[in-house]
Amino acid sequence: MTDNRNFEIVYDMELPGTPERVWEAVTNGTPAWMFPTDQWPDVKTVEEYPHHLVSRMDGPDGWFNQLEHVLEPLDGGRARLHYVHSGIFADNWDQQYDGASRHTEFYLHTLGQYLQYFDGRPVVFTDIQAPAASQAPDGFIRLREALGVSSARQGAAVEVELDGVGRLAGEVDFSNEHFLGLRTEDALYRFFGRNAFGAPVGMTVHDFSGAGDSETTAKAWGGFLERVYA
Repeated sequence: MTDNRNFEIVYDMELPGTPERVWEAVTNGTPAWMFPTDQWPDVKTVEEYPHHLVSRMDGPDGWFNQLEHVLEPLDGGRARLHYVHSGIFADNWDQQYDGASRHTEFYLHTLGQYLQYFDGRPVVFTDIQAPAASQAPDGFIRLREALGVSSARQGAAVEVELDGVGRLAGEVDFSNEHFLGLRTEDALYRFFGRNAFGAPVGMTVHDFSGAGDSETTAKAWGGFLERVYA
């Protein structure tokens, strides 16, 4: 027996980009700050460029997943975003809602980082999953320790030499108990403590250097994560 329940996740925030630039980022530019969505079978139920976009996916038995973006221009080339993610979760409602809400906060923060520092630059996106051992209760703590940022707060400078990856120099742009964001001169590194939500720890690399290679990046970081959780 399933426990299908509706959910709604709402965020209001200001972004360092015009409504036109935010629209581009949330439609064609998702690999730069979240993950590729070009293969999603969604339908644009509202498409009023550049102020109102609603994308929706429908499934059997009333299931749906919907994203709404409402954009208003602000002074200084900025925009106000009203974001609503709604749909239906099947089973484990509380855990799924908590995980989705926290992921949303992190993704929208990353959208702001992209718009402020890398807007319009070509990106190479790489997704890397840690081994199953990372699902242990201390999985994300172990990763932060290996990165040398176990107690680093948002805004802290980072300069570390990682085995198999190389030098990483930049700033902690996001930090809480489940998520970590590192921004360097030419990349955004996102680390996800999904062990708190019943999944392995994961990470994404958004490389704006112009010389990125997803296969090379996945091999280097995959090896690093294997050693962290050996």
